Amino acid sequence: MAAKTGIQWTDSTWTIVRGCTRISPGCENCYAERMSSRFSLPGYPFEGVARMTRSGPRWTGKLRFVEERLLDPIKWKRPRRIFVNSMSDLFHSRVPLDWIQRVFEIMLRAPRHIFQVLTKRHERMGDLLPQVRLLDGRRWPDEPAKHIWIGVSVEDQVRADERIPVLARSPAAVRFLSVEPLIGPVRLCGLLDGISWVIAGCESGPGARDMDPDWARQVRDDCVSARVPFFLKQMTLNGKVVGLPELDGKRWAEYPA
Repeated sequence: MAAKTGIQWTDSTWTIVRGCTRISPGCENCYAERMSSRFSLPGYPFEGVARMTRSGPRWTGKLRFVEERLLDPIKWKRPRRIFVNSMSDLFHSRVPLDWIQRVFEIMLRAPRHIFQVLTKRHERMGDLLPQVRLLDGRRWPDEPAKHIWIGVSVEDQVRADERIPVLARSPAAVRFLSVEPLIGPVRLCGLLDGISWVIAGCESGPGARDMDPDWARQVRDDCVSARVPFFLKQMTLNGKVVGLPELDGKRWAEYPA
């Protein structure tokens, strides 16, 4: 059975690497860090990769390749969208190229699915993605697979300006942005060339920072202007996080064609 998920823009998750570290302001209230700390005792799925401290959940710095989950997408017969490493980052600085290559080999063997690979490590993604090999031995840039989408997380303007240009230069048939958690205003005007999809949403969970609805409107307007599909995952309405909310009377749940 595929891993179920409440993430509105995907169908299943496939976490082949467990463990991570914080890298930018969007990590402050990381749901993966929080969930990993809850299941980090001996014998639990995230043993040793996170822990609860007086300051809240914290990654320990340990990473683990989950060998027993590697073939899951091959076993899943029904086509679906699969969020790769929803609880980690495939391009983390301590994830070796061999692990990344093995993940890509499984994705390449299962073209019935759509794989959504999302990272905050834009520079390492830009360096390593061209080194990935296709099943016939050619390198990834020779013919990026259409069913493997590559994206970067963007939480504020600084991260947008840093990460999106690297993604736009990277070899991928579909490039996407996760503007979440949106913790400040972001202008995407001039940054959407080569981008096929944009997701946006507020932060959730304990200590969640507020998202001004106008920030979501600005991202939406930039997408509409650039004719890029826009997906509004969640907003805080009347003190409650609402999934797939209406924004100005319309629910935005668009996908790349």
